Amino acid sequence: MNNYETVFILTPVLSDAQMKEAVEKFKTLLTDQGAEIVNEEDWGLRKLAYPIDKKTTGFYAFLEFKADPSVIDKLEVNFRRDERVIRFLTVKQDKFALEYAEKRRNNRGGKRHEARAAGEGAKTVKKERTEAVEAEVELNEKED
Repeated sequence: MNNYETVFILTPVLSDAQMKEAVEKFKTLLTDQGAEIVNEEDWGLRKLAYPIDKKTTGFYAFLEFKADPSVIDKLEVNFRRDERVIRFLTVKQDKFALEYAEKRRNNRGGKRHEARAAGEGAKTVKKERTEAVEAEVELNEKED
């Protein structure tokens, strides 16, 4: 079994329930064919780089899975048949892409999360310093 990842864009006229139902359809198609879903991400409604069928936005969905190569043909045929799918791309992961994907899954927040944590740490240090200065001022006032 090989590792694959696929990104597909659904038409923006769908409701949230319809979008989730479409993603579920492709997930069940994969699992029925013997694939193992490793990761699923909903990237939400995003602006397209260029208009497709006079649409400028679309719902992005990402699936990472392990499957036999024959499953990919069936998946892509279903992508082509489903009118809700605007575009799709399926890629076989090499060992470096697999390593990167595992690292990305384990560190979901990434740089934004680290920056936010660092900012919160800085706020805590600043608050402690302020409290220490206030305590020192009170002590000096009592001595006077």
